[in-house]
Amino acid sequence: MIGSVDAHVHLWNRRTDPQPWIDPVSMAAIDRDFGASELDAMLSTVGVERAVVVQSSNSAAETARLLAIDDARIAGVVGWLDLTADVPAQLAGMGERDRMPGIRHLVHIDPDPEWLGRGEVARGLGHLASAGLSFDLVVRWWQLPLAARVAAEHPSLTFVLDHLGGPPLDGGDDLPAWEAALRALAERPNVVAKLSGLGGALGRSDWTVDDLAPVVEAAISSFGASRLMYGSDWPLVELTGGARRWHEAVTRVTAGMSPAETDAITGGTACRVYRIEPA
Repeated sequence: MIGSVDAHVHLWNRRTDPQPWIDPVSMAAIDRDFGASELDAMLSTVGVERAVVVQSSNSAAETARLLAIDDARIAGVVGWLDLTADVPAQLAGMGERDRMPGIRHLVHIDPDPEWLGRGEVARGLGHLASAGLSFDLVVRWWQLPLAARVAAEHPSLTFVLDHLGGPPLDGGDDLPAWEAALRALAERPNVVAKLSGLGGALGRSDWTVDDLAPVVEAAISSFGASRLMYGSDWPLVELTGGARRWHEAVTRVTAGMSPAETDAITGGTACRVYRIEPA
């Protein structure tokens, strides 16, 4: 049995891993620390068995602390390392290395919007491929063409698109451009994507399933169920309706799928890409 996996959650202790982006007024729901016990409670509430913890800061120290958390429900950690430096040496110095199936860099807020296309980053991505690691893409929607180009340059590296690239769900005219860019990225067979973070893209908590359905359906038709995985983006999802509501929304949008397709999204794709042993 594969078992269900939430492929995108965060844990943080602000004493050791400051999160200066959290505004105590507009983000009061997440203006606190989140640890393994809170994660266990959330997973039990929504009925998901395990989760992949994803870095929330470009910090090797944070990654080391996440890897040291002993909790059976944490199936793996997508950590951080400096892709512009000596990647093999950094990997060799990591403890609990077998619990880290992938790496992520906060590309969407990097001071250099073209960071992903740098030559030294390309060398680092090559080392990730050699080490059998994946790379999570957290990008703005207008960075999707750059992501597609980089994915084409590294066919042996698996890329995981977080939050569908942040579709512009603000009522503007950019959604067709996002969809075209998403479909172009999906043409790369080494790219998979997460159904996550879309409440954040809407920026409000009064969304409905109908608001999300066109975006999710575009992702399904672009990638297919075998290249999609469920993620809550907890605890950020608490700003836009909560983990239970998001889980129910994804369940409704994918209700017409076959059991095999549903199994892929709810756990199979995450287990394959992040090398998670079946439950």
